[in-house]
This record gives sequence, structure tokens and C-alpha cells, in this order.
Amino acid sequence: MKKRRTFDIDLPDADAEEIFPAGKDAGKEPSRRSPMAAAITETAEALRERRDIEAGIRAENDALAAEHVRMKGLGLIVDMVPLDQVETWKLVRDRVKGDDQELTELIASIRDLGLSNPIRVEQRDDGRYELVQGYRRLSAYRALLAETGDAEKWGRVPAGILPRGEDLEGLYRRMVDENMVRKDISFAEMAMLAISYAGDPGTKEVDPDRVVAELFRSAGYQKRSYIRQFIRLMSRLEKDLLYAHHIPRALGLKLAAQIEERPDLVTQIREQLAGWDTRSVTDELELLRRFAGGDEAAATAEPVSRSDARPAGKAKTTFQLATAQGAVKCTAGAGRLEIRMERDFSAEDRRKLEAGVLRLIESLG
Repeated sequence: MKKRRTFDIDLPDADAEEIFPAGKDAGKEPSRRSPMAAAITETAEALRERRDIEAGIRAENDALAAEHVRMKGLGLIVDMVPLDQVETWKLVRDRVKGDDQELTELIASIRDLGLSNPIRVEQRDDGRYELVQGYRRLSAYRALLAETGDAEKWGRVPAGILPRGEDLEGLYRRMVDENMVRKDISFAEMAMLAISYAGDPGTKEVDPDRVVAELFRSAGYQKRSYIRQFIRLMSRLEKDLLYAHHIPRALGLKLAAQIEERPDLVTQIREQLAGWDTRSVTDELELLRRFAGGDEAAATAEPVSRSDARPAGKAKTTFQLATAQGAVKCTAGAGRLEIRMERDFSAEDRRKLEAGVLRLIESLG
């Protein structure tokens, strides 16, 4: 029997330094990866980078959306709104009847330089818009559209869009606060706004004096007192005056005081103005000054220019017609024909209006 040979093999100790194959350095990864491993790594890195970009875009969009909502809530979103989509029925304007000399200058400024201050509107449930601020600016745009016929340039107006839901009192305050900074707004106009606000069925307050405290909160005490005095005047004579917004503060206050002492002066003033539709601003103010002076003889004297301007016969004819477009109220006087109805004639094509007026005049002979 053969004897088995035994070989002595020395195995490394457990804590001995690790031995690497030839050509390999300890602590270093293999210098080469398989093509499949490299592709998987690159794809994973690209996906991570794409997810990071998408997350950044979503965060930016969320921030922009939140800012849009905030600005919309403040009424700072401005858009180009078609003129024929803007209504002016919800709020009673503080403009009294008569001429508006400043409008001509505003039209020229907008034509040359453009509109620097957008109007403000409230979007309605039917998709149209209700004007809150900027009646004269809107009128200027409509005049430019009628004058030029250029709907591309003047058919839309820059407008700040207010969020829906603000109460009527808040909308009136917005309109009043903007108009308070106007240099040309008169005490008569502010008084008429208070009277109209009190008579609006959509508002809670019915006393014009209390309306002044609410609407003209930003005005000083003295100014609010003047507005209340003009309320006394306008509540009695507004329908008889053509140029109320030209009445200076001192004259209006003095005349209001005279009327409070002698209410019969209202009837006398009305008699003097009745049918005198061709009077000028100077004529009307001169008559009011005579009554404000307290001199009864001077107050009841016939104005010098009136006898020449007033035609013989009836001085004024008023009638109302029912048409398919609604009720029409007509007033005919010396050198004047007025047609009133619930329709915005400034939005009509100028050529169409001219043709209609021409046919009317020719039919009258």
C-alpha cells in the first residue's frame, strides 16, 4: 500500500492584508463597465435630471398662478376689451348734463399719445363688462372710433378687470375715489352723485346727506359740508339747469343759503329758465348770481339776452313714443332737438347716425 503524501499549504490569516489579482490596485473600482451597465446609469441620470426640471417648472407655474389670482383679486389684470361689450348702466355717473370741454382735449391726447390709465370694468355673468371707472376715457375711445371708423385701433380699450362679487357700495366708492382727484369735477356733480346713489334701489342708504359721509370719506370735513349744501341746490334745480357743473363753489353756497331762507325763489328761477334753451353758460350764471344776491327786483328782472333768443310761440315741446327698440322721449326747443332712450348711440356707426339724422331733418322740411 502506497503512502499518501501530504502537502503543506499556508493559508492567509483572517486579518491579513487582502491580496488582489495581478494588475489590480486595492481601493479602486474596476476601470471598465459593461456597455449595458453604462447605458442604465446614463438613463437613470437623465430621468433624474428631467424630473428635477419638471418639478421646477411646476413650482414656477404654481407661483405664477398664485400671483395671477392675487393680481386679479386686486383688479390689476389689464386686457383689451371691445367697446361694444362695455355697459354703463349699473352705476349712476357723476356727470350732469351739459357740455364737457375737457373731453375734446382728452380725445386729442389719446389720439396722439395713447391711453396711459386704463379704464376699470367688472365682468358680468353674461360675459359682458360693466364700467366702474373711466367714463370720459371710454367716451373718448368711442368718439375716436366714430370719427375714424378704425375698429382695429379704437374698437378695443385697455381695461383693468375687477373680480366679480363686489357690492354696489364698494363699486361706487371706487368710482368716487378716482374722480375726487380730478381737477374739473364740480360740487354740483358730486351732489348729484349723492342724490342718485340715495335713489338707487340697489343701495341701502336713502338719505343723500348720509351718503356724503359714506361715499366721500376721503374728502375733508369742509368739502363734505360744501357737497351737502349743493345737494340742497341740485335737488331743487337740477332739471332746470343746463350748466350746473359750471357753478362756482361760492355762488352755489350763497344761492343754496338764499333758497333755504326763501323757498319761493325756486319757482322764480324756474320761471326765468323755462323754455330758454339757447342760453349760454354766462347767461345762466348771471341769472343765478342775481338770485343769490338777495335783491328781489334784480332777481325777477328779465335777462337782457333772453328776449332776442326766445322765439315766438311755444318754447318747448315734449312727447314720448313707443317703438320696437323701446320707449323714446323727445324734447324739442329753440335750436334744440333731444332724443332719449335706453340705448348707447355713441356705439353706433357714425355714418349710420348721420344718415338717420339727415333723413329726419329732411322729413321735417
